[in-house]
Amino acid sequence: MSNTVMSGNHTDQQMSALEQTRTSLCDQFASVSGSDSAVAQCYLAENEWDMERALNSFFEAHMDSVFDVEDAEETKDVSGKKRKEVNSSDPADTSGTKKKFKADKMDCIDLTAEEPTCSSSVNPQESQAESVTESNAEDSKLSFISWNVDGLDTLSLAERARGLCSYLVLYTPDVVFLQELIPSYIQYLKKRAVSYLFVEGSDDGYFTGIMLKKSRVKLLESEIVGYPTTQMLRNLLVAQVTFSGQKLYLMTSHLESCKNQSEERMKQLRLVFQKMKEAPEDATVIFAGDTNLRDSEVVKVGGLPPGVCDVWEQLGKQEHCRYTWDTKANSNKTVPYISRCRFDRIFFRSAKTGPRVAPDHMVLVGMEKLDCGRYTSDHWGIYCTLKKHDY
Repeated sequence: MSNTVMSGNHTDQQMSALEQTRTSLCDQFASVSGSDSAVAQCYLAENEWDMERALNSFFEAHMDSVFDVEDAEETKDVSGKKRKEVNSSDPADTSGTKKKFKADKMDCIDLTAEEPTCSSSVNPQESQAESVTESNAEDSKLSFISWNVDGLDTLSLAERARGLCSYLVLYTPDVVFLQELIPSYIQYLKKRAVSYLFVEGSDDGYFTGIMLKKSRVKLLESEIVGYPTTQMLRNLLVAQVTFSGQKLYLMTSHLESCKNQSEERMKQLRLVFQKMKEAPEDATVIFAGDTNLRDSEVVKVGGLPPGVCDVWEQLGKQEHCRYTWDTKANSNKTVPYISRCRFDRIFFRSAKTGPRVAPDHMVLVGMEKLDCGRYTSDHWGIYCTLKKHDY
């Protein structure tokens, strides 16, 4: 006679397995949403333990009004706009000095201005020749920023979004890869960064996006590639563009989070690599995003595909650019441990024919505290440039 005890229509073993599954779902929900297990259980139970529905319900309930107060204040007095001076330190400065980064409400309303041209009254002909040479060299460089902006953290979110805009003013990147956007955050950016075209990985929940500088980058087409088994609403966003006569495939993603999602994360990484390999030979391919990767996982999927490089490694594995998620230096997240990880990565594949570019420079950004006492995100952003490569 069996000793298995029945509970309703389920055995004790089945109930135990169900409890473990639901506990795991709660943990994943809490990690993605930044909430606690009680909130997770409530939303999951209300949505029949469907992760996607539960997350969408949570975001709709909590995120829509993040910027409402600020928008109302701006509507009251448009004439009283005041711009503070943006931090003018050298973008390539990697001294690590922590200082407050000015991000006043009106720092970044106007992002339409192009870089100013310089002139000199001393030896005009020589100066003009040097200026043209430098200008041509700089114009041929592609610059971009990749950043997980942590839109799920609503604490000081409006101030942190203004901080992001200030960095866009400072660096004027041609392309911006963003992860963990929410609808209200991207609507805020669209009001201010009007010199950019926005390509979005979704329009609800939380998602990725690519910003393209209209005067420099032309969008040909875009697509969203789904991850079939994701439990965290993740996908791969791809934009085909042209820049300075070159064809580019731009990709961004936020791979599955949490240590226990390693298998799913590696599935997603394989798909990313496959898409990079499938791109036409005359196109340069850039993937930039929050991969949540551990080095061992890259090894397990067989390493980087032929012709694909990790830009940080390609540029000499500079220590000051290693850790993009660093709880030792970044205090946005209150955690009882120190974790230093290279979650945010850039993968690059050069075109095999036609004009070619190569990684030139890389630096972390967002390492200055804002006036609100927090950083722009719990991740550092990556600023990178590519230059024409003659060979």
